[in-house]
Amino acid sequence: NIFERIYYMERENLKSRLGFILLSAGCAIGIGNVWRFPYIVGNYGGGIFVLFYLFFLALIGIPVLTIEFSIGRASQKSTAKAYQELEPRGTKWHLHSNFAIAGNYILLMFYTTVAGWMLYYFYKFAVGGFVGLDTANVKNTFNNLLASPATMTFWMLVVVVLGFGVCSLGLQKGVEKIMKITMLCLLAIMVVLAIRSVTLPGAAEGLRFYLIPDFGKVLENGVGNVIFGAMSQAFFTLSIGMGGMAIFGSYLDKSRSLTGESLSILLLDTCVALTAGLIVFPACFSFNVQPDAGPRLVFITLPNIFTQMPGGRVWGALFFLFLFFAALSTIVGVFENIVSFGIDLFGFSRKKSVGINIVLIIVLSIPCILGFNILSGIQPLGAGSNIMDLEDFLVSNNILPLGSVIYLMFCTHKNGWGWNNFIQEANAGNGLKFPQFIRKYMTYILPWIVVIIYLKGYYDKFSSQSNVVFGVWMAVAFAFLLLVFSVTRKQKQTKL
Repeated sequence: NIFERIYYMERENLKSRLGFILLSAGCAIGIGNVWRFPYIVGNYGGGIFVLFYLFFLALIGIPVLTIEFSIGRASQKSTAKAYQELEPRGTKWHLHSNFAIAGNYILLMFYTTVAGWMLYYFYKFAVGGFVGLDTANVKNTFNNLLASPATMTFWMLVVVVLGFGVCSLGLQKGVEKIMKITMLCLLAIMVVLAIRSVTLPGAAEGLRFYLIPDFGKVLENGVGNVIFGAMSQAFFTLSIGMGGMAIFGSYLDKSRSLTGESLSILLLDTCVALTAGLIVFPACFSFNVQPDAGPRLVFITLPNIFTQMPGGRVWGALFFLFLFFAALSTIVGVFENIVSFGIDLFGFSRKKSVGINIVLIIVLSIPCILGFNILSGIQPLGAGSNIMDLEDFLVSNNILPLGSVIYLMFCTHKNGWGWNNFIQEANAGNGLKFPQFIRKYMTYILPWIVVIIYLKGYYDKFSSQSNVVFGVWMAVAFAFLLLVFSVTRKQKQTKL
């Protein structure tokens, strides 16, 4: 009707469905798809782990992702103001907005630095900086990068200016148009790299390790650990819980139902993660290199492979360009979120919000850079940790899971937005509908699954440390939980 058209004219919309899917998938696709997912698949039973992973994506990922999109589309606001638009009078769900806003900024405090590493390595490979280097010198290249605040700051600045430059051009002409091209280039580069990797001599052994079900590895690691690993990966791969997806929902019209869109994004994210394994494992087994997880895989193990490979300079440059595009797609998505915070909260123009946040993100990114050199003595999570580890821990182990619990309760409890409002929004438009029969699962079971993931993350991180340290951090975990559940309680209505 005319009122709905006027309502949606107040906020710029994405131009196409493809743009929405690629932008949302780009925000979900990150470096974790490359330096963690292939490794845990290979070590937790190959195809068996993938089946568990897909099962938990359907069980956890689709419901929570659909919730975030629904909140964004119904409110037509970023997470900074979404609760105020939807929450019942007298409730305090909007307190979660503060944590969600903080989570977006904390994520960028270290993600911009890591993206800078990717861009630096792309440049080094492109100009032939790795030609002729032996294993020790490849390792020293990464160590020297971490020891140089000036080098890391320069590449972080390039990333920040590039990302905000995209956002400054506007939603359709900048974010949607440029990131569609970036994502399509990312997918094309992945296909080329995967074809090259699987055709290397000895690649078949790597494919067997990666994809063929290995029940021995399941028993070796423990069935429970394999199941929990798949559950955790399915949850964290989407970065749901701090409004990163809600912002794209706020740019959608009601022509398509949100469950089908969530499924499309999940499938694309999974395809990228699986294809990353097709790049990593055949190459590692072809050159008799043990596959690692984490930064070592990306910045030491794989560069050593490229230096031995015919045409390695080209393949290495393509690989790090792919990684940079993956990181940039996430960064632009989060940049768009924080730009919208300024627009929604303070009425800034897009240009003004971009200008303020460029300065803010550059300043906030400096501690992470210094944590690898000048401030390396600061080890907040125990010996060997650094400032980036703390920042990652705050986002991944706290803000994301607890934010997801709040979103779930907000959409399923009567003192929140409520189930009926959520279903009406999720199912508006053409496409796959959200099933009504899983209401009790969403209300009473799924929140506790996320809480278990949250507490298990604390246990895995601190159980190997002293009893005092472990006890302190578990106490912090329970304090966070109490805070979350206090947010969901209904305040007494003030009598007028």
